[in-house]
Amino acid sequence: MGKEKAVVLLSGGLDSATALAIAIQSGFKILPLTIDYGQKHIWEIESSKNLIRHFKISSHKVFKLDLSSIGGSALTDDIEVPKNRNNEEISEGIPITYVPARNTIFLSIALGYAEVKNANHIFIGVNAIDYSGYPDCRPEFIQSFETTANLATKMGVEGFRKIKIHTPLIDMEKSSIIKTGIELGVDYSITHSCYDPKSDGKPCKECDACILRLKGFEEAGLKDPLI
Repeated sequence: MGKEKAVVLLSGGLDSATALAIAIQSGFKILPLTIDYGQKHIWEIESSKNLIRHFKISSHKVFKLDLSSIGGSALTDDIEVPKNRNNEEISEGIPITYVPARNTIFLSIALGYAEVKNANHIFIGVNAIDYSGYPDCRPEFIQSFETTANLATKMGVEGFRKIKIHTPLIDMEKSSIIKTGIELGVDYSITHSCYDPKSDGKPCKECDACILRLKGFEEAGLKDPLI
């Protein structure tokens, strides 16, 4: 029998790169899926392509979707990205960088792709500890979506294997994620985390994503290769 297949949502960020490495190490046949959702910069798409080359994966699906036509987020709309917020501010409420229903949409697309490819595993690098208060990163959301996936698809209803949503990072601190990724061969110099990068793609060092990333590297006793 061949390897079981897993669709891996790959944004090009630190977390998704680590989730990809964990899926590879777990022995799955990897089907990477990157969603170009109309975000204001292309650097994370380029990072996802670099990660595919780094891990020598033969296939890579890039799905174009224009969430900027909906807007409502600093990542897709003409809204300023918050800068220089402290840990208390970052953890308080849902920030304007939240993209409405993004992970629900992303997982739905991954589910359709998985069903076409006869893959009953989906990996997503959500995290419920070092994150910015996004509601679609919580364990209860993932559990609910997995239940829906098995009710709403032919594969889930008629298949002999249930659909499984894997969230290997959900209970990990950022420093632990980084250490795990390094052990598994992730090159974090080709990842991208910044919400508001400079014109050359370099991180702003001031947005929530940059602050959480820098904090993770510091707590891991390591230097962020992007800084």
